[in-house]
Amino acid sequence: MELGIYVHIPFCVKKCYYCDFISYPNEFDIQEEYVRKLIEEIGDNKELLEKNNVTTIYIGGGTPSSIKSELIKNILNKIYETANIKNNENIEITIEVNPGTVTKSNLKMYRDCGINRLSIGLQSTNDDILNRIGRIHNYEQFLNTYNWAIEAGFNNINVDLMLGLPTQTIDDLKDSLENIVNLKTMPNHVSVYSLIIEEDTKIEKMINVGELKLPKEEDERNQYKYTKNFLELKGYKHYEISNFAKPGYESKHNMNCWRQKQYIGFGIAAHSYINAKRYSNTCNLEEYLNNASKDIKTIHEEQNIDDMKKEYMLLGLRKIEGISISRFKEKFGENPIYMFRKELQKLVDEDLLVVDLDNIRLTNKGLDFANLVWEEFV
Repeated sequence: MELGIYVHIPFCVKKCYYCDFISYPNEFDIQEEYVRKLIEEIGDNKELLEKNNVTTIYIGGGTPSSIKSELIKNILNKIYETANIKNNENIEITIEVNPGTVTKSNLKMYRDCGINRLSIGLQSTNDDILNRIGRIHNYEQFLNTYNWAIEAGFNNINVDLMLGLPTQTIDDLKDSLENIVNLKTMPNHVSVYSLIIEEDTKIEKMINVGELKLPKEEDERNQYKYTKNFLELKGYKHYEISNFAKPGYESKHNMNCWRQKQYIGFGIAAHSYINAKRYSNTCNLEEYLNNASKDIKTIHEEQNIDDMKKEYMLLGLRKIEGISISRFKEKFGENPIYMFRKELQKLVDEDLLVVDLDNIRLTNKGLDFANLVWEEFV
């Protein structure tokens, strides 16, 4: 069976004000110890890695590019060796990088060790906005990173943008989009995420005391609609709620997750989905470093067949193309139109879903209120 691999690197130079991920700013003195443990964990899963077909590897964080590039190489070499991968050319291998944490030589080493896709966390081309949300870089540093990546041989690059940021206007967003598509080499993938205010983050506190102010909900919705129209006119396919790609450059790793395919996560707080079980590693760094691989995992869900069907619907409705009725029948032996007839009828009546021929998908209104759609399948 196909298997994706996720590797969590929890280190970063500085925690962004909106971040609630498991990450450790400026604690690089333990990066070697952490990677040794991570490599040990990979080795402990040799049987699983050998018997499945690894199709994607995703290195996320934190900021993976903030640690020594040799350590990234060591992690990948361990995966290649343990999974018995002799030819990685057909595997999508992504690493998240942050401007201000990479050099031209770092990027060349990434490319030489098999990484073929970059995801660059830009968020905005407005330096004031970047400073306001606690990013460590400016737009010029992004341009350097992007140009170095092209020189290093990367032709599959994602650029992350955000909307709904404090004081961000539609004109700010337009500038960011224009700047991105007017790069000498246009990126083949753009992700555009709405800011989510998580509890106990610095940005939540800044908003609560009036130091920062968010755009109105209607303004954020207009930013999203503008982004969708703009990128589609520039030749990008809107293939998932927050993701746009040139044809053939959709993120395979994410698409496989939305298609309910299996993946295993390595590192602190990494999540896995294997044999209808969802589990995660401990979020405690000391526990991760000092315990055996089998003792750091917690099973959160053991799905029965009905759970799998509901989740398949929920995940599939993240994709703009929606759910193929025939693929659902092939996977589960049932017709989703009949099985979820009450939920589907309600959502169609509310103009949140459309059902036509072999397809169940969100309407334009459904894109704005996708959470209401997903709740029907939780």
